[in-house]
Amino acid sequence: MGQSTFPVPSSGSSTSTILPVNASSVILDGSLTSASTYTTTVNGNGGIAYLTATDNPATITVSGTAYSVPANTVVASKAFGSSTSVTVAANIASTAPATFTASTMPSSSSWNAVTYGNGKFVAVARSTTAGAYSTNGTTWTASTMPSASSWFGVTYGNGYYVAVAQGPTTAGAYSTNGTTWTASTMPSSSDWQNVTYGNGYYVAVQASGTTAGAYSTNGTTWTASTMPSSSGWVSVTYGNGYFVAVQGTGTSAGAYSTNGTTWTASTMPSSSGWQSVTYGLVGATSTYVAIAYGSTAGAYSTNGTTWTASTMPSSSAWFGVTYGNGYFVAVAGSSTSGAYSTNGITWTANTMPSASTWFGVTYGNGYFVAVALSTTAGAYFAQSSLLPVNFGIYNGPTTIN
Repeated sequence: MGQSTFPVPSSGSSTSTILPVNASSVILDGSLTSASTYTTTVNGNGGIAYLTATDNPATITVSGTAYSVPANTVVASKAFGSSTSVTVAANIASTAPATFTASTMPSSSSWNAVTYGNGKFVAVARSTTAGAYSTNGTTWTASTMPSASSWFGVTYGNGYYVAVAQGPTTAGAYSTNGTTWTASTMPSSSDWQNVTYGNGYYVAVQASGTTAGAYSTNGTTWTASTMPSSSGWVSVTYGNGYFVAVQGTGTSAGAYSTNGTTWTASTMPSSSGWQSVTYGLVGATSTYVAIAYGSTAGAYSTNGTTWTASTMPSSSAWFGVTYGNGYFVAVAGSSTSGAYSTNGITWTANTMPSASTWFGVTYGNGYFVAVALSTTAGAYFAQSSLLPVNFGIYNGPTTIN
């Protein structure tokens, strides 16, 4: 069928001259040449299929299961039948996020937090009903939160976007599409600062200076939990079996949990105002990274329980940190300062597009995306897709011998 950015199910021809061993017929073939993803519906025969990619690797998702397909290889899928959703995505090159590009948020709000999930970037703001979403990380559309609360944290997991608010308040919110929101109720009236998802639990922390915590198994109803000390818990993340929380009140208190419901105290390497924590996989090493406000203090942990000091590239008002595709990225307030790291230990300065109070940052689908307070300023860094990808999906036998 030749080169095509948007291929269609093949009627029998294939970009591959030789079918994979045991393959019987072509289900889909084509090439990604400029677009990095393509989604369609195909008809399997109730058995496995063979997935191929040439020139460059791809991730081929069949009925919700993602398969990593290296270049010039054949990977067997699970069995599937008619009307099956398939997405072919080019892999993303790991490119250093050195200089961000400006984008424009839909209103001049105090954008506190941003997350990515299910094909959308979603941002929330404080003291307003303003929300926003983007399907590409570069252009934004306004949405409406269920109340004019100080929305401070947002996450995605298991089909739900979930937001929490500072107050004190019991205001929470959830959305199944990132565009329309429904109110929920937190278990206590607190300054809910941050929320994350992992291992079937949504977990929220607050900065009211109490031991209040919260968890939810569905994103809509919440149960109270207890943090290990009365600190101003401001950020929480999940990775490799651990929820990890940090506080921003100038103590060395940290915390970790294996289930999101009961917590154990840990000790940060200094009494800094820890503002944000994230998780990333550095090679085969789990790495948790924390940043602090108004200093060069950073920290990292390979187990979520014990921490080691690191040094940020400048004494900035570091507010947000995230991980994606080989890089930790941090953003700061009231400057064009940013930073990135390949290991969470040593950092390099980068440049934001304006001297805004950059507060939230996330990663998804090849894009680092940042939002700022009291402005329409947004920012993104796009990692490049490995193109072209010539792909094929072929019918196979109903069983594997």
